[in-house]
Amino acid sequence: MKKLSFLTCTLLLSSFLGAETLSFQEEVRVITSKPEYRMVTTRTPYQECWDEQVEVRYQPQPNSDGSSTVGALIGGVAGGILGHQVGGGSGKTAATVGGAIVGTLVGKNLAEQNNNNYAPPPSNYRTERRCTTRYEEKSSEKFIGYRNTANYKNQTIVKYSDKPLEYIHINVTAGY
Repeated sequence: MKKLSFLTCTLLLSSFLGAETLSFQEEVRVITSKPEYRMVTTRTPYQECWDEQVEVRYQPQPNSDGSSTVGALIGGVAGGILGHQVGGGSGKTAATVGGAIVGTLVGKNLAEQNNNNYAPPPSNYRTERRCTTRYEEKSSEKFIGYRNTANYKNQTIVKYSDKPLEYIHINVTAGY
């Protein structure tokens, strides 16, 4: 029994070592050769521009020249003097303080009203250039090549080329 299995293994191993492959190139006649095209869309950007009139508006600036403070001081002094002359006896101090407070408020309000009566200049316009990007689309058929078709042992073979072919060269590998 050992001789038989040793012999079987030896035969099997020798058959693997003796196996070879054969490669060769064959020409297969082309059956059809048709030009093929694909639809290609290209987008080309371009700019569209125009001029536009834009209003330039006057923005009033907060008054920082101190005229309301000066008005409050002058009004407070004038109110204090008038209150001192109106009052009598022990109410003279209260009248002076009251006159100074009222004078301060009146002086400040008058100074602020004079500043707010300033008329802003009329609106001006300036020209600004506006642009936007748009796209032009074009579709066209693009030639991609010839579709060459052949049959080899019941299999369809397709090869693309720049020109029609008469034959397609294929590599065939056979093992034995």
